[in-house]
Amino acid sequence: MKDQVIIRTRGLTKHYVLGAETVRAVRGVDLVIERGEFVAIMGPSGSGKSTFMNMIGCLDTPTEGDYWLNGQLVSDLSDDQLARVRNREIGFVFQTFNLLPRATALHNVELPLIYAGVGSKERQRRAREKLELVGLGDRMGHKPPEMSGGQRQRVAVARALVNEPALLLADEPTGNLDSVTSQDIMAQLEQLNESGQTILLVTHERDIAQHARRQVHLKDGMIEQDFLNEHVETRA
Repeated sequence: MKDQVIIRTRGLTKHYVLGAETVRAVRGVDLVIERGEFVAIMGPSGSGKSTFMNMIGCLDTPTEGDYWLNGQLVSDLSDDQLARVRNREIGFVFQTFNLLPRATALHNVELPLIYAGVGSKERQRRAREKLELVGLGDRMGHKPPEMSGGQRQRVAVARALVNEPALLLADEPTGNLDSVTSQDIMAQLEQLNESGQTILLVTHERDIAQHARRQVHLKDGMIEQDFLNEHVETRA
């Protein structure tokens, strides 16, 4: 049986030296997230949430402390090893979509599989499956400029899922969307979570964080609050 803990940090710390000043962005965070959770990370500007999420996403390494992802100690890995973990274990959804404008939705979703060395026929099968999953089966041949903001973010979600990642990391995924489209994307993430996908969401919007099952609030590089959302019982 798989370990139910997917993220574990112990004393996770990140300091930056800027000239004569040391910026203590993250100060000894201890956090456990279990498989299948939907957690929102919140905090004001300067709280350390972006630095923390960069370490969780294996985009940065800690100054001190340990980080296990899906049972593997990743805090001590080299840059090349971290790149392999990112491609295999983590799906990223960003505020700015990060899609290739001249490529079709299908090709955009295929990209992580190309980097992973998956053959053409299998790539297309899996990319089509994920686009169907997010409700874009009829938009596979469309390019990003031909799609709405919400559709582009759905393509980004499909791309993040195509490698069957252990963790879906969504960094301000509704930041460039209107309120109606934002609710649509959040409903999509809720459905994915209900099917078993572990999701870590970074947001500064309280109404967006309410879609998660749990909220972790950072302040001055430390966890200030960690609680379940009130609606969690009704959705369980």
